[in-house]
Amino acid sequence: MKTPCQPTVTRKAFTLLEMTIVIMVLLALIKTGLFVSTKMDEWKLGRDAAETLRTVYSAQRMYLADNPTVAVADITSTVIIPYLPNGATVMPTVRSLVNTQLSVLVNVSPPVINAGSGVTYDPSGSNKDSLWDVGE
Repeated sequence: MKTPCQPTVTRKAFTLLEMTIVIMVLLALIKTGLFVSTKMDEWKLGRDAAETLRTVYSAQRMYLADNPTVAVADITSTVIIPYLPNGATVMPTVRSLVNTQLSVLVNVSPPVINAGSGVTYDPSGSNKDSLWDVGE
């Protein structure tokens, strides 16, 4: 008497469930990568703004050291420019999170980023985080 053959099961393809799981994992990784990329761009803008403010602050301090009788409120951008490093001929500007050019107010100490009408621009909301501001 012959024994019946056991059919062998061979898998040659992925199931729909396996493909769905792989696609979901890939989408989650892509979404995470885009989120991190956006936050890195914001961080870079903040770092650049803080660096610009520190540079202007140093120039402001050097100007006041050379001119001790001048009040901070009387300082203008034109008198600070010669004190900027690397032979700068214009006052540096800062880019906001919405990609607009913002100027630096030098008639206050430490200098701040001008969002218009003398309002300070600091999207971080803190003057002690070393981003977007010189800090106190």
